[in-house]
Amino acid sequence: MFLVDVSPSMGATRSVELPPTPSGEERTTEMTNLEWALQFVKLKIQEMIFNGRKTDQCGVFLFGAEETNNVVNSKNGGYEHVAEYIPIAQPNATTLAKLDAIKPSETSGDPIDALIVGIETQDIYLEKKRTWTRKIIIVTDGESPIEIEDWEATVKKMNALNISLTIIGIDFDDDELPFHEENKSTIKVENEAFYHKLTSSLNNGLVGTCAYALQEIARPDIKQTKSTLMGTVLRLGDVDVRPEEAIEMIVKVSKCTALARPKSWKKFGRIEDDDEMKIDGEAEQSEVFAQLKMRTEYYIDRSTQEGEEQDQMDVGSDDEEDRDKNVEKVEKEELIRGFKYGSTYAPCPDGQFPRLNTRKGIDICGFFHAKNFRRDLAMGEVQYIWADPGSPQQQVALSSIVQAMFEKDVFAIARWVSRDGMDPRMGVLAPTMFEKIDCLLWVQMPFADDVRKYTFASLENLVSKSGEKITKHPYLPTEEQLDAMDKFIDAMDLMDAGEKDDEGKRIPWYDTRLSYNPAIHRTKQALFHSAVVNDIASNPLPPPHPELLKYIEPPRRVLKHAREAIAECKAAFKVKEVPKKVTKVRKDGHVRARDEDEDMLLLDTMAPVSRKGKEPALSHVASSSTMPPRTPKKPSDSGSETEEESDQELLLLNKQPANPLPTPDRSMSPDVDPGRAPGRIIGATYPLRDFKKNLAQGDVVTKAVEDMGVLIKEVVLRPFASRRHKEMLECMVAMRDTSLKEDEVDAWNSFLMDLKESCLQEPGNPEFWEEVQKLGRSISLISDPEAKKLGGSSEFSESSSEAFIQQ
Repeated sequence: MFLVDVSPSMGATRSVELPPTPSGEERTTEMTNLEWALQFVKLKIQEMIFNGRKTDQCGVFLFGAEETNNVVNSKNGGYEHVAEYIPIAQPNATTLAKLDAIKPSETSGDPIDALIVGIETQDIYLEKKRTWTRKIIIVTDGESPIEIEDWEATVKKMNALNISLTIIGIDFDDDELPFHEENKSTIKVENEAFYHKLTSSLNNGLVGTCAYALQEIARPDIKQTKSTLMGTVLRLGDVDVRPEEAIEMIVKVSKCTALARPKSWKKFGRIEDDDEMKIDGEAEQSEVFAQLKMRTEYYIDRSTQEGEEQDQMDVGSDDEEDRDKNVEKVEKEELIRGFKYGSTYAPCPDGQFPRLNTRKGIDICGFFHAKNFRRDLAMGEVQYIWADPGSPQQQVALSSIVQAMFEKDVFAIARWVSRDGMDPRMGVLAPTMFEKIDCLLWVQMPFADDVRKYTFASLENLVSKSGEKITKHPYLPTEEQLDAMDKFIDAMDLMDAGEKDDEGKRIPWYDTRLSYNPAIHRTKQALFHSAVVNDIASNPLPPPHPELLKYIEPPRRVLKHAREAIAECKAAFKVKEVPKKVTKVRKDGHVRARDEDEDMLLLDTMAPVSRKGKEPALSHVASSSTMPPRTPKKPSDSGSETEEESDQELLLLNKQPANPLPTPDRSMSPDVDPGRAPGRIIGATYPLRDFKKNLAQGDVVTKAVEDMGVLIKEVVLRPFASRRHKEMLECMVAMRDTSLKEDEVDAWNSFLMDLKESCLQEPGNPEFWEEVQKLGRSISLISDPEAKKLGGSSEFSESSSEAFIQQ
């Protein structure tokens, strides 16, 4: 609950420092105390919107408002000039827009009245949600009179409800900042003292100044989410052939670490609006920005395929014209998916190769000494392997394995299959013993085919052509150079370059727990600032928080200590500054030779005409228009290039030519486009994997269910959708199960009714709906009895759900 003071004193203006200009000139701007304090409220609410948790909800009350609108006044009267401005709900962009409209009033308000109203409103809303965390934040300048009678009763109730209170005061005294306001009014001095007395009487209370609060809210923070426990089976030995010698136990899996990325950027292009505006009698053309979208087109060069003999010396405009005539555009439907294997392409008409006949679970294949574990081969995120919380027998069994591995100092090689029929992953299990529980850590490791081994000539031993060993050579360091480098490395030691501890000893300078990713947090800071301020030009983005830059520059103490060692290295290695080469300007028409890394598996621009070979060269062009259309094109029934591309993998011609396709010189590993449309978190390439990945975060369930429903409908209604029917059915099963467990019943029922209607109408996809019907009642609408078992509700009865899937 945010209780904001809008009394007349909040309209007083203040000078706020802005970031200096590029030339270093200091800048300031004028704003009211209310506008300045509301920046804190906006940033707090933006954090809730950014995290996207359904349980992050807030409400805003104004005290000192002209009108009176609150539940306590409606029931018992009193509590004047306290108005409910934003009801309790999950915040969104509209919430921020409403905060911008708050203006100072002409009436003073009592913060204690607002506090009592906030407590009562919050308690009514959370009547059936007793486990929720309750917080109240008061934003005030402390200039309004306070009725402090019976404040102890208010404190008693807040402690009983376990409510935390934070008071953000404008120009309150703060020893940590430090700041002490001069010529403070008597009423503000008394109010400030009362606020400290009030918060000290609470189990969880805090008073702070607004300047310090704005500084701290910009501090980088780590988003910690509670990972969902997923059930699986841990096996040791062959439970089918030799069950008496094997162990099988039920375990739960959750994330230990999760990959974090900065928010993606979108490209916008400026388009001219045809509507002209007349200002002072002159016509002015307004500008409109529209988002740019990527479009992919595929071409095939048939010039050499038709056996045309071309003169190698024939260059110029005629050659370009002939090339354009022989380049033919092909539709995506005429192509089939292909995969890179070594230096060749393996076509796959069905979109994927037959899967192994695998069984869900984690199979321990063997053990090895922990000292032989190569940390550089660990891939991706780390997972916890817990024993079943509801089974003491399983807990003792897993704990015995963990303790045995710990005592023997060994790790286990494990084969993980997430679901029956899925591709297996190989990884390492490491024993981990906490204070009250034992578990295993699992991290994926690469297969042998995935590891590239490079060999290099020796850096220490040089041999001449005659086979004699060379002892003196410019490539071999001398003893003087080795000593200089040793001193330089020792001088850069950071283990004792930090601050001193309580005992006076220096601690290490670098701490991974306090090292934040600048890309993530600076992007987030820019995003928040742009949404909070009204004009980015007059109120530019402030510099990064000092904590973000903490490890960007090396410590001065180490630099000073390493000066002599650096000078000695320069002298020993005869280091000289190399003048920068000035590149010559080529004549127009010169074509630069392509680098080897540019041949990215048909992902380059139009391939050049091949004169000697007989095979067709296929290429595709990915381009973003700088002049986006005013109205987006609708996907055509034929599925042409105007359709939004989703499966951005390698594609080959459906009809294979007589000669094989050209193969590249080396193996590449391009990133596969996840096929996510702007604003979505579920991609069309691996929808089920994206869905589960987002569910594991635990705070975007509603968005994940919504995007999955939209994607399933899009894929099913596309041309040639039959090859993905099985995959879409798996997505529907996962989506229904999640909707039932996470109280998204209405979202599932609405999606299923819309899907049925879309499939059965022209052109639709009736074949897919027949496959859905074969799954029967388990895939139908979620009925009310079914939803009530997990604390939800539905408008459909059991009979209605059965009838829906049968019709």
